[in-house]
Amino acid sequence: MKYVSNLKTHLSKTYTNRFSFGNVFSGYMDYTYFYFFNDYLRAHKLRFGIVFNHKKVRFELWLMGQNTEVQKEYWELLKSTEWNEGRTTKPRYSELKVILVDHPNFDQLNNLTQSIEKEIDKLVPIILEFLKNNIQ
Repeated sequence: MKYVSNLKTHLSKTYTNRFSFGNVFSGYMDYTYFYFFNDYLRAHKLRFGIVFNHKKVRFELWLMGQNTEVQKEYWELLKSTEWNEGRTTKPRYSELKVILVDHPNFDQLNNLTQSIEKEIDKLVPIILEFLKNNIQ
């Protein structure tokens, strides 16, 4: 959990001009996460989450709606995308779930942070572009 806090601090400094960041939340040892958003996402009641999935021992990128109505709307838009390939039902807490790093090496924290950041830099712009092109 300490690493997730440090990751959030690092990313909030790295993306300070692009995103706002929320606090780190820990669930019942199933997930530890923090969210981030920009004005566009906020206007559409969406936010990204960087999630450490304790059970599967991996970092994931989630796109989450503000409430069940928003979640249902965006699930309909996103369920047939490459990011949800193979899913027949909506993930429990998100409309989109992508693996950032599977089986992270916590002995190499700088490399882990760089890997997560690289995946964010690759995925977030593509997902935002998709949303902008498909939301009325």
